[in-house]
Amino acid sequence: MVVRISNVNLPDNKRVEIALTYLYGIGLSLSQKILAATKIDPNTKVKALSTGDLEKIRKALSAYRVEGDLRMEITQNVKRLKDIGTYRGVRHTKGLPVRGQRTKTNARTKRGRKVTVGSGRKPSAQKT
Repeated sequence: MVVRISNVNLPDNKRVEIALTYLYGIGLSLSQKILAATKIDPNTKVKALSTGDLEKIRKALSAYRVEGDLRMEITQNVKRLKDIGTYRGVRHTKGLPVRGQRTKTNARTKRGRKVTVGSGRKPSAQKT
């Protein structure tokens, strides 16, 4: 039986505590909090959950913004920053780090990987 919550398939052989983190917006601490509120043992495997347990989890998750709703909210927040022209919005537009990180070195994933990495020094001629 495949368990689907918020249009995400949860892996059957993982503990519920870990499987819930497959949902966008749910980390380990929030997963533990949800399981404590629903009184479900975190060590239970997903395939061993009853339909009642799954309904409890779905009901507890309805209080949080996860998956599509959360992604849409984040996108709207970034768009708002860009529209009003804040410093953070400009950094998002240029594809640079937003939170004050340095860019002279590092930030390669955010800026895009350049061909030249390292000192750029050519290897010396081989001795014969």
